[in-house]
Amino acid sequence: MKVTYHGHAVLSVVLDDGTRLLFDPYISQNPLADVSAEEIKTDYILVTHGHDDHISDMIPIAKQNNATIIGIAEVCKYAARKGIENIHPMNIGGGFDFPFGRVTLTHAQHSSGYEEDGQMIYMGEPAGILLQADGKTLYHAGDTADYSDLSLLGEQYEIDVAFLPIGDNFTMGPADALRAANRLKAKTVVPIHYNTFPQIKQDPQKFVAQLPNIGKVMNSGETIEV
Repeated sequence: MKVTYHGHAVLSVVLDDGTRLLFDPYISQNPLADVSAEEIKTDYILVTHGHDDHISDMIPIAKQNNATIIGIAEVCKYAARKGIENIHPMNIGGGFDFPFGRVTLTHAQHSSGYEEDGQMIYMGEPAGILLQADGKTLYHAGDTADYSDLSLLGEQYEIDVAFLPIGDNFTMGPADALRAANRLKAKTVVPIHYNTFPQIKQDPQKFVAQLPNIGKVMNSGETIEV
């Protein structure tokens, strides 16, 4: 699989069979994005939770691509109310075998709500996402805080690459993300969710320097092969 980082918490994945996946589409308002929402081509949209900086482009991208949205049930029901026909609701701890591979939603210690017309809409529980495809395992942690049960993921799964937030303030910061990385035992750890706003300003190079041989900074637009 080939994984491209688009800034903040946005990932696009192209699998060996050509299937295209998009994680947490926050692009048009994302100052770090290297692409426009109109340029995105995807077959599936995977969502960790319903905050604006993770789903602001979910509906238009789903419509323009006829893509299936995969995520917590409340996010999918919100998408359905917006006219999206292709949804696959899930919940924490559940997994499903899609044509492209298996998706499992994990706990994430965070919150989830979307403000619309001055009202806050409950968007279900926040999640992390485990993707097993092409013989590899990718973990997108969403906006989680550090918590001890991340060690269970490290025991149960052989994670090839983990994308962990380091911004602090809204998510775990670098020190907690380092502890999380040690619990997860991933082969590669990539920091995400930093430097988008003043409140989450961080030095990613300093973070990965504490993870010798496994830490990797990805610039927006950069692609790695997992």
